[in-house]
Amino acid sequence: MASTDLTLDEQGTLPKPGPVGRLVRLAFGLLCIYYIYSLWTVRGFLPAADGSLQPLLWNGVVLGLILVSYVVNIGFSRPWKKRPALTSVGLLLGAAGMNYLSSGTLEGPITAMVLSIWLLYVFGHLGLAFLLSAVIGTPGCEMRAFHHVYSQLTGTPTKEHYCPVGPLHPIDQWETARRQP
Repeated sequence: MASTDLTLDEQGTLPKPGPVGRLVRLAFGLLCIYYIYSLWTVRGFLPAADGSLQPLLWNGVVLGLILVSYVVNIGFSRPWKKRPALTSVGLLLGAAGMNYLSSGTLEGPITAMVLSIWLLYVFGHLGLAFLLSAVIGTPGCEMRAFHHVYSQLTGTPTKEHYCPVGPLHPIDQWETARRQP
């Protein structure tokens, strides 16, 4: 797995994504937003009639735990390494423990609500960053899209970060190589 170390490069170091990179960012953004929409429409934040968590909640947990450190570290320019993931695990276990103490089961309203809010944040932040990155062509990682917009609006240079997870960095490299004569 890629490192969660925050290694920011000077503005202009990374190439802007080409059409393929922007389409992939758009697709990932739409997938994230669709997941959020699905959570909301099936009322995933509420437990099922038997008190268990909705299956849709479980679909995002592992991926969310893998991605949360990248979302927080790169998105907020903080070198917290794996702390966001570890804090998330602690938060989710704490919610399950509180639910157990109140109802005798790990799954229930407390766990569902905390897990839902956490998933809404992780995939909402990621989805909006992907969509914004696709529209404005943020160089490198989509999590720098908000910083990129700020830079464009204020003229203040902002740092860039390559995409440490997934296919975006290789796609950007491939498109850059194709553009060079």
